[in-house]
Amino acid sequence: MPYSSTLSGGAGKKAKAVSTQSDGRSFEEIRQDCLRKGILFEDPDFPAVDSTLFYSQSVPINFEWKRPKELCDNPKFILGGASRTDICQGQLGDCWLLAAIASLTLQKETLARVVPHDQEFDRGYAGIFHFQFWKHNQWLDVVVDDRLPAVRNRLVFVHSADNNEFWSALLEKAYAKVHGSYESLKGGSTLEAMEDFTGGVGEMYETKQAPANLFSILRKALDRGSMLGCSIDITSSAESEARTSTGLVKGHAYSVTGLEEVNYRGQKVQLIRVRNPWGQVEWNGRWSDDSREWNMIDKADRDRILRHAKDDGEFWMEFDDFKANYDKIEICNLTPDSLTDNVKRKWEVNMFEGNWIRGSTAGGCRNFIDTFWTNPQFRLNLQDADDDDDQCSVIVALMQKNRRQLRKEGMDLEAIGFAMYDAPDDDDHLGKDFFRYHASKARSRTYINMREVSERFTLPPGKYVLVPTTFQPHHEADFMLRIFSEKAAGAEEMGNSVDADLPDPPMPSAPEDETDEEKGLRRLFEQIAGSDQAISAKELQQVLNGVLSRRREIKFDGLTLNTCHSIINLMDVDNTGQLEFQEFKIFWEKLKKWIMLFLSFDTDRSGRMSSYELRIALKAAGMHLNTKLLQLLGLRFSDKNYDIDFDDYLTCIVRLENMFRVFQAMDKYKRGEVTMNMHQFLFLSMNV
Repeated sequence: MPYSSTLSGGAGKKAKAVSTQSDGRSFEEIRQDCLRKGILFEDPDFPAVDSTLFYSQSVPINFEWKRPKELCDNPKFILGGASRTDICQGQLGDCWLLAAIASLTLQKETLARVVPHDQEFDRGYAGIFHFQFWKHNQWLDVVVDDRLPAVRNRLVFVHSADNNEFWSALLEKAYAKVHGSYESLKGGSTLEAMEDFTGGVGEMYETKQAPANLFSILRKALDRGSMLGCSIDITSSAESEARTSTGLVKGHAYSVTGLEEVNYRGQKVQLIRVRNPWGQVEWNGRWSDDSREWNMIDKADRDRILRHAKDDGEFWMEFDDFKANYDKIEICNLTPDSLTDNVKRKWEVNMFEGNWIRGSTAGGCRNFIDTFWTNPQFRLNLQDADDDDDQCSVIVALMQKNRRQLRKEGMDLEAIGFAMYDAPDDDDHLGKDFFRYHASKARSRTYINMREVSERFTLPPGKYVLVPTTFQPHHEADFMLRIFSEKAAGAEEMGNSVDADLPDPPMPSAPEDETDEEKGLRRLFEQIAGSDQAISAKELQQVLNGVLSRRREIKFDGLTLNTCHSIINLMDVDNTGQLEFQEFKIFWEKLKKWIMLFLSFDTDRSGRMSSYELRIALKAAGMHLNTKLLQLLGLRFSDKNYDIDFDDYLTCIVRLENMFRVFQAMDKYKRGEVTMNMHQFLFLSMNV
């Protein structure tokens, strides 16, 4: 479904959040109900059971579910304001999430949306709390009870440095609920959580290949409310969370919380502040907490920068050391233009949701040219250049949906990417030959198994086709595509029309004008039909299987009775439920054309055609279907190898022509071009 709007404020745009509770009740409705009954809330959608914690293993230790009032005497939701030091990692590999939460605390307006402050452990307490997350272009209001996993009265997962503060632990629980379990939060990208906290769009830089003005980009990003994270790559799983001699941790998610420039020995030095969500283990090189470099700068600068310095996981580094030690830095822009100088500029956003379905639209990347063209296609019309340029700025963000929840079913993130091409003017859907002979105009840098892949492009005004894909063909996933442009741009899904160009059937020839083939058909028909000179579906099956079995170019096991019923529905103009010879002869002419079409796609003469070719085959038969209908037909008629045999092909094409002819007749009736009695109207309706 397409959606378009103007995006100017990310999290600041206060769209109403949707309740996620299965009973549809809001946080306030549940809280008031509990207060009225004098009970504490127990969440039926995320119960205090082992499967809420782990889905792939038994619980390794003896957890107890405890409410904060059972863990301390005076629990507080937020103690002295939510800050980045309130987030300490527990026994769960979700440092990526905690790095995002640390960045979130720097954005007070954004934080207030994700962590509503209208909740506490005294006034109005009913054992229920709520948080808001962005998911697939809408805000969700997620409620949880306050039962938290603990061992010996200590929280096992995220906790605050203050033992009586619980907002971060409850936030982690709500985020786990969105994804199905705590275990689902193991491993991820900081950018993923940043986007879920803001509705923003992410960008990633490789520090070793970053632009020369990276420090300026990061400073501008922080100044304008963007959230930043960074990490060190690993070369093998053995290096995951391995500590270096300088105190850094490989394969671990950090957040960037500050940037400064100071005068050091007569030169400007760029500094960056980084936080480890563990709350400990810090950089021990130049500009670390107790390094001698701090003694060589102005005292006022030193006191200002280090006024909160302690062993809390947060530390300063020289920016060159940062680039030398870290490999990636992620930026989540609360608005797509947060890295531009003109903060008043608004970007337009077009949003689409779609699917890659095996057998129809899961075509894989350009390496698989025979199926690449079957992927969903989107046309983008960039009409107006940017105000300060003759080019158009575009951000394309492709997100695969719900993969974290699907882990328990054995599915994980697909490698995804996209390509853009100059678009021809008129084609509704581009075929294989177009992509065979045209190079892409822009594309994602790589295919990678991340939730979202995004790229920023500068393109001349014009029409473009955007093709989002998985790397491998036949891999299924749901996706959301967001296209940001500085000026309003037209965008639409291609191949979205449903229509048919079906010529009226030819008048049957007189008996004396019949060809030898038609005379042979008449003899067989009369032999099977008997005295009534009409055949039923069962008799039609005998006729067609008898005739087609003599044609060596068609390999099939015979037509089913179901197919023959569909043929009679199509050709029985007098509504007798049988075919007379003249009706059969008209069908035979159609069938010969459909056979030739099938054989043109059955390239290896196996008696099967690829289900990915169904769009072209139907188009050649005069029928145009949209992507959704093609996906359904692929699921209905293709086998495990994504092939369609002749019988299923014929059933499909006969039913579709029958459907289109019924629609055409009903349309003519509505326009007053034809008349029909109630019996005829009901007959047509039943045949759709």
